[in-house]
Amino acid sequence: MTRFYLWLAATVGPLALLFVFIEWRIRRRERENREAMARAARLGLDEPVSLHPYIDPDRCIGSGACVAACPEKKIIGLVGGRAQLIRAAECVGHGACAAACPMKAIQLVFGTARRGVDIPRVSSKFETNLPGVFLAGEVGGMGLIRNAVEQGRQAMAAIVASLAGVDRGAATDGGEVLDVLVVGGGPAGISAAHHATDAGLSVLVCEQEDTGGAILHYPRAKLVLTRPLEIAGHGVLKGPRLSKEQLMDFFDEVTADLNIRRRARVTGVTRRDDGVFAATLADDPQPVLARRVLVAVGRRGTPRKLGVPGEEQGKIVYKLIEPERYRGLDVLVVGGGNSAVESALMLAEVGDTRVTLSYRGDAFSRVAAETRPKLDAAVAAGQLQVLLKSTVERIDFEHVTLRTAEGPLTLANHAVIVQAGGNAPTEFLRAIGVLVDVHHGIRIVQDAQGADPSPGADRSRRAERP
Repeated sequence: MTRFYLWLAATVGPLALLFVFIEWRIRRRERENREAMARAARLGLDEPVSLHPYIDPDRCIGSGACVAACPEKKIIGLVGGRAQLIRAAECVGHGACAAACPMKAIQLVFGTARRGVDIPRVSSKFETNLPGVFLAGEVGGMGLIRNAVEQGRQAMAAIVASLAGVDRGAATDGGEVLDVLVVGGGPAGISAAHHATDAGLSVLVCEQEDTGGAILHYPRAKLVLTRPLEIAGHGVLKGPRLSKEQLMDFFDEVTADLNIRRRARVTGVTRRDDGVFAATLADDPQPVLARRVLVAVGRRGTPRKLGVPGEEQGKIVYKLIEPERYRGLDVLVVGGGNSAVESALMLAEVGDTRVTLSYRGDAFSRVAAETRPKLDAAVAAGQLQVLLKSTVERIDFEHVTLRTAEGPLTLANHAVIVQAGGNAPTEFLRAIGVLVDVHHGIRIVQDAQGADPSPGADRSRRAERP
């Protein structure tokens, strides 16, 4: 009998210890996940900023496959035996979690119940409710550079197909008619323009700044890609880690043979009776005529101005290109997003530069997790002054006046860098007649201009639940 108990203890004991160890690890990870969720909520980082997973709690079985599949790691975690977004603000919408879920409990959505996101309504062929006007890239919610490049290619392939059988040599009034006008010279627009050229179409790219789109506004040396980027037939940019400068050099190379008009902001698009689109430009009375239009702008839109006296001075800019040029100056950075904070930190690293960061909010809720410790350290070291709950009232030649909770504050100033976001491109889209729905996660508020989706609309992105 004694031998039996010894055998039982030798057999069951290790299994019991293994069970206890596994249970301890599960409970520890869940505790860490709960703490991470609470910390994100305190810092205002519990809202995803772009495409992200919605996890159906009724279908989730807590397998953890989504946790393991997430390339960012620690974005999703198990809490109470179900998967949940732990660090929502850091999710960039890879979508690997949805593909890995064995129960199909995850769908990728935009916005949340608290914060809606404007998403233009397009068909599965990237065509808007306006026949002949297509859309690709970040404005449609596709924020990743690699995905925007691919979507630009696919959208142009749809445009090429739509022009099959069209008499592209037909005479029209008003001058030369292009096959395609691409609005926006970012990753999606450049990729699309190359595909159009390869297909033998005449194409013009109009970019309101310079090629690169939103990448131009990234701080110097910012890591933007960790995997190779390819413009089909026009070269491959290989990593393993790719910076803003490497990507911009690549874009300069692949755009050398494209027809591009830089600093040409498209302000409107109308369709004439003959079916040709006439695009108006901000600084050119002559419209651009095209048979098809592809809108491939970023979500940043036109840089938002402060609208205060003195903003017309040359010392005010809306992006940071070269921090070194501000050495020894008094610089004010305005904004509360990650770009503004990173710009302020880069300026603070330049010797003898006196940097002040002004933000109207009471906390930096949109700052990346890896940036926040750097900000705290720079403030603690006296390299950077932060003024929360402050707004710019007036900009003078050598001073700037702010309104703060304690009253007016005047600072010595040689330069102002405004990074307060932009006027959303959805305003432009609505102005030309494109339907733009407001996505609140799985609930979507239809654009008031039309109750029904355009023919062929992607209904999977319009699923609604009570």
